[in-house]
Amino acid sequence: MKKILYILTTLLSIANVIFAQEEIKLYPNGAKESNEISVAESYSSPGFLINISNPRMFNFFAPKEKANGTAVLICPGGSYYGVAFEHEGVAIAKWFNELGVSAFVLYYRMPNGHTTIPLRDAQTALTIIQKHAKEWNIDKNKIGIMGFSAGGHLASTVGTHFKSKSQRPAFMILGYPVVSMKKEVTHAFSRKNLIGENPTPELESLYSNELQVTKNTPPTFIVHANDDKVVPVQNSILLYKALLAKKVVAEMDTFAVGGHGFGMIKHGIPVDNWSELLKKWLKTNKFIK
Repeated sequence: MKKILYILTTLLSIANVIFAQEEIKLYPNGAKESNEISVAESYSSPGFLINISNPRMFNFFAPKEKANGTAVLICPGGSYYGVAFEHEGVAIAKWFNELGVSAFVLYYRMPNGHTTIPLRDAQTALTIIQKHAKEWNIDKNKIGIMGFSAGGHLASTVGTHFKSKSQRPAFMILGYPVVSMKKEVTHAFSRKNLIGENPTPELESLYSNELQVTKNTPPTFIVHANDDKVVPVQNSILLYKALLAKKVVAEMDTFAVGGHGFGMIKHGIPVDNWSELLKKWLKTNKFIK
């Protein structure tokens, strides 16, 4: 009974946090392409939503007295199966608000055999933020993207697959990201959900984002734990090396202990301080004052 009450209380708390924000539909008149998920969205656990076929984002505007014009689109993780919107979304957005940064938590569609759909949703979300930049007191030149785990793969895809200036984020922030689709280093479940069990070598390489880095890839901050048993730290190392090879501004912070999915959760260990390192990086690169 106590467990049931805890879950109900948690869900109510999450609902109150989310619905206090504005929901922004990515495609008010419906998306052109469906991911063909016919079952209703549901919570597989508190703070984790699955079967997403209605893409949207929730805004978390920085207080007017703190706002500095910077904004970030946050892509929570979930293995391209769902979205861990609480500890890899809402909690992060609130932290950004304290820095004067406006944040948007993205509920992107699950691919379900449609590989390009998550990227299309993230690019559409960036376009919406840019379109409303003046109205929302945002500097068009300071709109970045952030992602965790599979959301980190989505964020790094946005940062390496853009086709125009308007699609390019100003910066990337990646937490324990899936980066590569190569079998020897990837997260198998994310790989299967995004590109299928037997992708062509070309598709596998296309979504191995360490291979897609160019000199125009945006400045990047990466954090990962060496003992991550879900997404090997090699994902981040491969990306970091590729960024350095192309002379892209990059910082990678690794921690001996932290596991996977730490987000903003405090465990009383050094990895708890990763957000302070990010704060310094944002200041150094003049994204915040």
